[in-house]
Amino acid sequence: MGNSSSSGQRGSRRRRVVALGVVIAAATALLAACSSSGKPTLYWYINPDPASDTLSGQALLAQQCSTDKYTVETQELPTSATDQRVQLARRLAAEDSSIDLMSIDPAYTAEFAAAGFLAPIPSADAKEMAKGKLAGIVKTATFDGKLIADPLWANTQVLWYRKSFAQKAGLDMSQPVTWDQIIDAASQNDGTVGVQGNKYEGYAVWINALIMGAGGQIVKDPAAGVDAKITINSPAGRAAAAVIQKLAHSSAAEADLSVSNEGTVLAPFASPQGAFQVNWTFVYPNYKADPATFKDLGWAEYPRTDKGESARPPVGGINLGIGAYTSHLDDAIEAAKCITSLKSQIQYAIQTGNMPASAKGYSSPELKKQFPAELLKLFRDSLDDGGPRPQSPYWSDISGAILNTWHPPSSVNENTPSESSAFITDVLHGKALLQ
Repeated sequence: MGNSSSSGQRGSRRRRVVALGVVIAAATALLAACSSSGKPTLYWYINPDPASDTLSGQALLAQQCSTDKYTVETQELPTSATDQRVQLARRLAAEDSSIDLMSIDPAYTAEFAAAGFLAPIPSADAKEMAKGKLAGIVKTATFDGKLIADPLWANTQVLWYRKSFAQKAGLDMSQPVTWDQIIDAASQNDGTVGVQGNKYEGYAVWINALIMGAGGQIVKDPAAGVDAKITINSPAGRAAAAVIQKLAHSSAAEADLSVSNEGTVLAPFASPQGAFQVNWTFVYPNYKADPATFKDLGWAEYPRTDKGESARPPVGGINLGIGAYTSHLDDAIEAAKCITSLKSQIQYAIQTGNMPASAKGYSSPELKKQFPAELLKLFRDSLDDGGPRPQSPYWSDISGAILNTWHPPSSVNENTPSESSAFITDVLHGKALLQ
């Protein structure tokens, strides 16, 4: 994307976000103020970490990365990535200077950069931040050829399964399996397949992975913004729709499929009908408190959409952005480097189950004490082979249009890709509104 195009889209995006109609309270000016001692406080807006009885996660990193020069304090955002994006975008559209640092879902990093919401990172600092980080994760934090955020942690999905169920169903889980195979196995043996089917970003993640797993993509040349070519109406799109349609109309679908998310699939998996679930890396430590399920817990490569194509597992995580309107840019950059250091990433992975963004993290002795070596290898391989969502400044519009046409899962059929392609195009060109 050229400079003139980037500037035009930045203005367009800012107007679109301002149109969300937010008015930032005057109290935000107080948040940005220095403490009475004169030492500035850097406010870091974070996605919620798993609940803990002790100081941990991002809150602990904030404390550890506070110095004699500044204090880092966290402000918690809503639970869902979509709501996090809305709250941050609204405040930044109002040029809120109290946002010094922010945890951003990779899907929205390009949008924030195009809107001018992220402070430019000097090239020397950008080079230092990217050093040692996984190439695929750095790509999610890059826009217009420049690093615009600092990767903190990486995430991917794998296929979690009950070893006893796979044995009963006669599935060889040491070999790649397809969606058809696990749906059939669950249907024929009174089991369930847990997925993310609610009308939210997690469902768009599943759809994207299914399409990429069939050799396709939702958008071609996403950096072209509204002029990007929408390619969801393709053989790959129809293969993805077939998987969703099959699961939704099978006995393997969980009763709450249309409102399911990463958390709701955990309990059914631990029930007598538990068989399979696709989910993020946090699943492994989650079941440690349930010895029976933990002992029976297996893991494998993400299911293949097409047996002739390699799986393209979802890629997620968090990129650490620096607010464009911060009054403490140098301090924020210094704090970001501390928060995303290898030591911090490993500590964070042990506490939350969210994997490091740095390659060396996967060979650390500390992490190997908490996770089996073969599972860490699967996580690393899945990130290397993963299929990230399109790095488009308009991903929130594209994702919203997909959810409008692919939800509920029970409504999906062979015509859905064509209908969604037309609707996405209309939304991007202002001819239709999201519902």
